[in-house]
Amino acid sequence: MQVREITSDGREQWNQFVAWHKEGDLLQSVEWGDLKQASGGWQPIRLAVEEGGQIVGAISILKRKLPKMKKCIFYAPRGPVCDFSNRKVLSTLIDAVKERARREGAILLKIDPPVLLENQDVAKALIEMGFVQSADGDGFGGVQPRCVMQLNLTPSLEDVLAACKPKWRYNIRLAERKGVTVRSDCTKDDLRIFYNILLETATRDKFLVRDISYYEKMWDMLVPQGYMKLFLTEYEGKPIAGAISYLFGDKCWYTYGASSNQYRNVMPNHLMQWRMIEWAKESGCVWYDFRGVSQNREQSSDDHLSGLNRFKEGFGAKFVEYIGEFDLPLSPAWYWAWTVGKPKISAFLKLLRRRNKKRGASGDL
Repeated sequence: MQVREITSDGREQWNQFVAWHKEGDLLQSVEWGDLKQASGGWQPIRLAVEEGGQIVGAISILKRKLPKMKKCIFYAPRGPVCDFSNRKVLSTLIDAVKERARREGAILLKIDPPVLLENQDVAKALIEMGFVQSADGDGFGGVQPRCVMQLNLTPSLEDVLAACKPKWRYNIRLAERKGVTVRSDCTKDDLRIFYNILLETATRDKFLVRDISYYEKMWDMLVPQGYMKLFLTEYEGKPIAGAISYLFGDKCWYTYGASSNQYRNVMPNHLMQWRMIEWAKESGCVWYDFRGVSQNREQSSDDHLSGLNRFKEGFGAKFVEYIGEFDLPLSPAWYWAWTVGKPKISAFLKLLRRRNKKRGASGDL
């Protein structure tokens, strides 16, 4: 058993292993690391454990330098990818990360593997290896959502549709009767149309949106590989909704969605989701991930989040909770400063600024 860093050689073998692994995720693909590097600020490091010439464990780390110091953080989104019950592979992988961390000056490794919450033996193994559980809110608070809704696509499409709530099936048929259409043959030029609808959605629902250049880079790196598809929903010749899905191996993720304030009564989102589910099924996916939902979905005080939860459940999706985020402190003093000292200093400075503002003080601290 040996560890190899994957650079220009081995990229295809890496993707093949990650894509078809039970816990593989697009965020651990070669292209995702390339995208984050092209977007600025992150450097991908890919370490693979090999046995008999085959990859048996992999971790794609995103390295981020901390400003004004020779330190960095390591983050492995939805990683590592391995059989967590094989302690030899897991420990070999983590030991390799520790060795690399010493060379790079990393203060921590953050991971959030897609391991189900009931697999507490994995959480126990990570803690025994030095990891600590990181607080990640109510399911949305982490870097990646801890709680998601997943739709099983192994039944026939007819059975998947039958498992939808009656109102959802009615809304799908209503959109079809009204003449709503969904385009899946979008080109890069259509990104601007989607982005404008996304900006409208962000204003309505009060969330931040990346610059369009990020989506353009995402298109350039993922679409040629077949890992991303853009859908646009139109009514009377006008685009009124759009969505981006990722596909990797036998898994599909609904990642970005947008809808206009107009023509919501023709139910464009219901039909668009169904067309996306059809595409995922036809592409050989075994499940369709609607992404994040609140942990306390029945008691959410946020009407928007409650609506999202109900919308996803209406398609027959099931609630899934992962074990959450874990940090491996690689430099105890610096890790304390990062997790305890930094938030306290930030809170103290905010308090001083508020007090100075009330007193009519000017300037920044």
